[in-house]
Amino acid sequence: QVQLVESGGGLVQAGGSLRLSCAASGRTFSRYAMGWFRQAPGKEREFVVAISWSGDNTYIADSVKGRFTISRDNAKNTVYLQMNSLKPEDTAVYYCAARFERSLSGSSYYIGPDEYDYWGQGTQVTVSS
Repeated sequence: QVQLVESGGGLVQAGGSLRLSCAASGRTFSRYAMGWFRQAPGKEREFVVAISWSGDNTYIADSVKGRFTISRDNAKNTVYLQMNSLKPEDTAVYYCAARFERSLSGSSYYIGPDEYDYWGQGTQVTVSS
């Protein structure tokens, strides 16, 4: 029902910035709560940031709070992850995820991987020191 494609990853020096994009296709993108997760080799998939489908509420993991922000442009069917002050520990494959939101309020966000219905293929972010 929705397909997600991440872009914007790459190699960046510590302290630098990247903006990841997740372009969605399919119907009713505006009715999907969105999240970003990351996974390093040998590690579990880790929650990073989430946003409600209304865009009014966001949640940011403590590990990236103050450095990363999530936003969405429903008109463009795109969600963004702005990453500033990058650290080597941020190196991972970053995935966007979508969950169909049945609530009409649009205020809910989700932090668990099992709460999402659709996933992109990921984009590599490598931070050098």
